[in-house]
Amino acid sequence: MGMRSLLVASTVLALGLALTGATNPGFVVRITQAGLDYAKQHGVAVLEKELAQLKLQDISGDSRIPVLGKVRYEISRLNLRNFQLPHSQISLVPNEGLQVSISNAFAELDGNWRVKLRFLRHHGSFNLNVEHIYIKTTLKLGRDASGKPTIDVSACSTSISNVRVRFSGKLSWLYNLFHKTIESKLKKNLEDKVCESLSSSVRRYLQPYLQTVPVTAKIDTTVGIDYSLTAPPVATAQFLNADLKGECFSLAQHTAIPFTPPALAFPPDHSRMVYFGVSSYFFNTASFAYHTAGALVFEITDSMIPKDIEFRLNTSTFAAFLPQLDEMYPNMPMKLRLSAPSAPFLSIGPDGVSLQPVVDIQAYAIYPNGSLAPLFLVSLTGNVSATADVRSGRMVGSLALGRMKLTLKHSDVGTGTFKVKMMQSIMNIVASSVLLPRLNERLGKGFPLPLPAQVQLSDLLVQFHENFLLFGANVHYQPRQGR
Repeated sequence: MGMRSLLVASTVLALGLALTGATNPGFVVRITQAGLDYAKQHGVAVLEKELAQLKLQDISGDSRIPVLGKVRYEISRLNLRNFQLPHSQISLVPNEGLQVSISNAFAELDGNWRVKLRFLRHHGSFNLNVEHIYIKTTLKLGRDASGKPTIDVSACSTSISNVRVRFSGKLSWLYNLFHKTIESKLKKNLEDKVCESLSSSVRRYLQPYLQTVPVTAKIDTTVGIDYSLTAPPVATAQFLNADLKGECFSLAQHTAIPFTPPALAFPPDHSRMVYFGVSSYFFNTASFAYHTAGALVFEITDSMIPKDIEFRLNTSTFAAFLPQLDEMYPNMPMKLRLSAPSAPFLSIGPDGVSLQPVVDIQAYAIYPNGSLAPLFLVSLTGNVSATADVRSGRMVGSLALGRMKLTLKHSDVGTGTFKVKMMQSIMNIVASSVLLPRLNERLGKGFPLPLPAQVQLSDLLVQFHENFLLFGANVHYQPRQGR
C-alpha cells in the first residue's frame, strides 16, 4: 500500500512539474503606466467625439404649480453641442484590469420646450450647461478562444454635480418655477447615456482594435509564429503583463516541441512604454521548426564563391589536401552540401547571444552530365555570436563566426593522406564568405512582433538577460486617414 501511494504521489508531482513548466510563456509583452497614459490620450479623444454625438430622449411630464395649477411640459430636440473631458486618469487595478477616471467634465446642450397651462400654449428654446461631470469605469481584460485579447466594461458610473438650464421665449418664466424638476430629469437622462456611450465605444472601437493584434504571423513560406495568449492579461500595481505562447512552427507539418520555455525574470526598469521579453525558447523553436521542415540545408557551388577569393570550388583545389582527387576526378567542379544533423540551439545570457552549431559538409564532384560523385563528409563545429535589434516592427539579427573546428566523418576517396587541418582554412572561408552572408540576409528580414495596427516603435532599448532578450520601446500610434 505504501509503494502504491508513493507511485501515485510521484506521478502527481511529475505531472505538476510538467504543467508548471508548460505554463511559462515564450514571449511576454509588458505595458507600463507610461504606455497606458499614451493609449489613454487617444482613447479619450475618441470618447469625446462619441459623447458629442449622444442622442438624448425627449422629456415630458406634468408639474403642479401653486395657484396656477397643473402645467404640461415637453422638452424635445435635445442637441449636445459640446462635451469636453479635460481631466482623465487611467489606473492599474491589480488582478482586475484597468480603471479610467474622468473628472470635471462639462457639456453644453440646447433644445426646444413646449408648455400647456389651461388654455395657454407656448414654446421656445433653452440652453443647458452641465458641469462637474465625473465618470468612472472599470475595463476587464480577457482572451477569446483563438487566444486574442478581449476588453469589456465591467462597471461604470456617472455623476453630475451641477446642471443649469436657461429658457427663452414667451412664458419661459413658467419653467423657472419648476426648473429643478426639469434639471433633475435632464441630469438623469445624461448620466444614463454617458455610460451607454462609453460601453458602446469600447465595443465599437477598442475591442476591434485589440483584435488586430496577430495570433499567428508568418516568418516566411516555411515557418510561422504562434502569438496566442496563454492566459488573460494580468494587471499589477506597476504594469500590465500579457503572456504569449511565443512558439514557432512549421507551416507544412506540426511537430510537438520536445522542450519547454524557461522562466523569465524581468528587470524593474519601466522607463519605456512597452517591453517585449523574447525567450530563448522562441528562437530555439524557430530553429527546430526550420530543421523539421528540412530548411537547414544549403548547397554551395563555384558560382557562389566570390570572384575575389583566390581558390575555386573544384577538385584541383582540394587535391592539395586529398591527392587522390587528381587521379579519380581530375579538374572537375565540386558541390558542397551543408546540413545540420540537429537543430542548433542558442543560449541567451547577460553577456549576449551565442550558439555552437554543428554543420555536416558533404562534398561531391560534378560529372559533365550533372550527376554527382560523393567525395567526403566532414563536420564543422564552431562558436557563433549574435546581435539583435528591432526595425520596422520586426526583430532582426546578425551572426558573427568565432573559432571553428573541422573533423573528418567519412571519405569515399581514401583517408590515408586526408589533410583535414589544412582544409579547415578553406572551409572557414566558405562559411564566412558564402554561408554567413546568406544566413544574415535571412535574419535581416526579421521576425514580426505582435503589434496592433498603426503602431510604430521608437527609442529602442535592447538588453540581454538570463534566457531572454528584452526590447523596450516607446510607441507612436498613427490613425488611418479619415478615422
